[in-house]
Amino acid sequence: MIFIMMGAFPCTGPWAGTLEDVRAKDVLTCGISEGIPGFSIPDSTGKWVGFDVDMARAVAAAVLSDPQKIKFVPLASKQKIIAVSSGQVDLTSRTTTWTLKRDGKQGVDFTKIVFYDGQGFMVKKALGVDSATKIDGATVCVTAGTTSELNLADFARANGLKIEALVFDGKKEALNAYATGRCDCFTTDVSQLASLRTTLPNPNDHEIMPEVISKEPLAPLVRHGDNQWKDIVTWVLNGLVAAEEYGITSANVLEMKEKSENPVVQRMLGKSGDTGSYIGLDKDWMVRVIQAVGNYGEIYDRHFGPATALNIPRGVNRLWTKGGLQYALPIR
Repeated sequence: MIFIMMGAFPCTGPWAGTLEDVRAKDVLTCGISEGIPGFSIPDSTGKWVGFDVDMARAVAAAVLSDPQKIKFVPLASKQKIIAVSSGQVDLTSRTTTWTLKRDGKQGVDFTKIVFYDGQGFMVKKALGVDSATKIDGATVCVTAGTTSELNLADFARANGLKIEALVFDGKKEALNAYATGRCDCFTTDVSQLASLRTTLPNPNDHEIMPEVISKEPLAPLVRHGDNQWKDIVTWVLNGLVAAEEYGITSANVLEMKEKSENPVVQRMLGKSGDTGSYIGLDKDWMVRVIQAVGNYGEIYDRHFGPATALNIPRGVNRLWTKGGLQYALPIR
């Protein structure tokens, strides 16, 4: 198979495809954030944990039968697109907004939206500001290579605000600049603001403004042109949501496979039919996925639920049957 990139991305020559490459090297290489609590961050032992981490481990479980056969590569925001399009990583599972330009011009394909978010602002309470519309004349820390830059400029123009943007290569650098007083505000996705606020010396001294100024649908990325690999990642993620819909958990998945009379569950778990063969996998691909990381709801609760320090309400990330936007395509 010959892989061809159009536009700014040249043909790379003979290429076997990502699935074959991953199986040959027996490890999945995944781009991840540089460290955002709840999404992806090393724990005290150096092991990567988080919502985005579990999404990637689900893919490793499906393809390599082992969620631990994965190498995580920390990437700054401006690196994530080129890392995928150039083949440095097999996918990125990190906070990346699905936009027209990225999807159509930058050599990557998005898979499935796994987290619906929106951009907000964080300020020090001492500033005495209760709305982002009152930050006229403020300096705002923002990360390069993100949708946040353009959104900030649009917000300022729409509200007649004079704002000075201080742009940093990495989120850690931007947050540190905000924490040390180089800027008045810090802007990024609301969920990340909640996450990063917990890393500040005195989290309660900082407040997230009520305004959400953009839509930020976040989805893992794969290299453009490899349809089978895109299908695999997409359907693994669909399977996580479908498992929650049908009550399949890490604790009951084997019992559900043997005892459920629901034909949808039987197909998903390989009791009937062979859905895995449609994307180059075996019958038990979804069983391994759910055993490894649980369903979508389990993953969300583990990293953002009421028992966590973040406690981010699911909101629009609830299942569609409960008034949210998470909806799995039919596995059949």
